[in-house]
Amino acid sequence: MTTSPYPLGLRLDGRRVVVVGGGAVATRRVPALLDAGADVLLVAPELTPALRARVDAGRLHWVPRRFAPEDLDGAWLVQVAIDDPVAAASVSAIAAERRIFCVRADDRTAATAWTPAVTRHGPVTVAVFGGGDPRRAMTVRDAIRNLLAVHLASDGVAPTPSRPDAATSATGAAGTTGGPQIGRVALVGAGPGDPELITVRGWRLLTEADVVVADRLVPGLLLDELRPDVELVDASKIPYGPSRAQEEINQILVDRALSGAFVVRLKGGDPYVFGRGGEELLACAKAGVPVTVVPGVTSSIAAPAAAGIPVTHRGVAHEFTVVSGHVAPDSPASLVRWEALAGLRGTLVILMGLKNLAAITDTLIAHGRSPETLAAVVQEGTTGTQRALRSTLGTVAADALTADIRPPAVVVVGDVVGALDG
Repeated sequence: MTTSPYPLGLRLDGRRVVVVGGGAVATRRVPALLDAGADVLLVAPELTPALRARVDAGRLHWVPRRFAPEDLDGAWLVQVAIDDPVAAASVSAIAAERRIFCVRADDRTAATAWTPAVTRHGPVTVAVFGGGDPRRAMTVRDAIRNLLAVHLASDGVAPTPSRPDAATSATGAAGTTGGPQIGRVALVGAGPGDPELITVRGWRLLTEADVVVADRLVPGLLLDELRPDVELVDASKIPYGPSRAQEEINQILVDRALSGAFVVRLKGGDPYVFGRGGEELLACAKAGVPVTVVPGVTSSIAAPAAAGIPVTHRGVAHEFTVVSGHVAPDSPASLVRWEALAGLRGTLVILMGLKNLAAITDTLIAHGRSPETLAAVVQEGTTGTQRALRSTLGTVAADALTADIRPPAVVVVGDVVGALDG
C-alpha cells in the first residue's frame, strides 16, 4: 500500500538548498526557490543560459563541477535535477544519510520529497499532489487556479501582494505602526486593448482593488469584472486641461491611498510608454504612498503584431524606434528629432500621431526617407474592432483620411510592413 505524502510548507528564506544539475529541470525549479528566499547552491559542470544569467546577477552560487558529498554541508533540502539514475541515486543516498529531504526529477518513487503543482493567487498558495501523477496534479491545479480567480474576487477578498517588499520598493515608504495604516497604489498596464492581454499580476491586483482609476483606453471588459463595491474613477472624465487633469488624478491616487485604500491606476498599454506613470509615481512618493508598478503590453509592439507586422524581422530590420506624434514636427514643443529618424533604416512606430500624420510624413520625406517606404496604420489593435491600412509613406496620411481611420491608432513605417506578405 502506497502512503500519501504529508503536505508541508517549507520556509526557506536564507536557508541552503542544493540543486544538482544545470539543465532544463533546474531552470524550471530554481526560480521558485529564489522566490522563497532560499540560499541556492547550484552544482553542475554546465548551465543553461537562463541559469547562467541568474549566477551572473548574483542570485545564486554555482559550483562548476559534478556533485560531491560536501556540497550538502548545511543544506536543508536538495533537488536532484539530472537524468542519470545512478548519479541521482548516489546524491539521494547521501542526503538520506544526513536526513536531508531530497527531490528527484528522475524517479519520484525513490525521492523523499515531491514538488507539487503550484498555483499562487496573492498570498494564497495552493500545492497539489496527484498521487505521483504530475499530469493529474497539473489538471487539478489549473482548475483550482480558475476557481480562485473567480471566487477570491467575488467574495471581496483583498489579499496583500505576494511580495510585500514590492509595494514599497519604488518609494521606500510604508504605513506607520500605531496609527492609521495608509493604503498603496499600483500602476498597472492594461495592455493594448484585448482584455486577455493584461498580465496575470495586473489582473490579480485589479481583483484586489478598493479603488480603480481608469484611462479611456482601458479594456471595458476588465472594468466589468470589478467587484460591485469597488470605486471606479473614470480619469478621462476629469475636467480642465491636460496638466490640471493630471494633477487631479495624482491627488485622487494620493487621497484614496492615504485613507487606507488599495488603489489601482489602470492605464492603457504600459504605464511608462507615454502614459505619465512616472508623474503619478513621483506624486505618490512625495506623499509617502508605496507604489507597485506592473508593466503592460504596449500597443507599439502589440498592435502591429496583431495586424501581421513584426516590428523587427531577420534580414529586414534590426531596430525599431517608438515616438510620440501628438506634437507636430515643426512645433517648438516637439522633443523628437524627426530629421534623425528619417535617416534610420529600421522600423519607426508612431503613437498618437494620426492628427499630425501628414506633417510627420512630409517631414520624414523632406529629410531623406523614401516616399515609397512601406507604411501601415492599425486602429484599435488587438480588439474586435481592429482595422489595418497598408500604404506607403508618401500616401498613408491621405489614405488614412479617406478610410476614416480614427484614434487610437498606431502608425508603422518600414519594410517590416511587408515582411510577412506572401
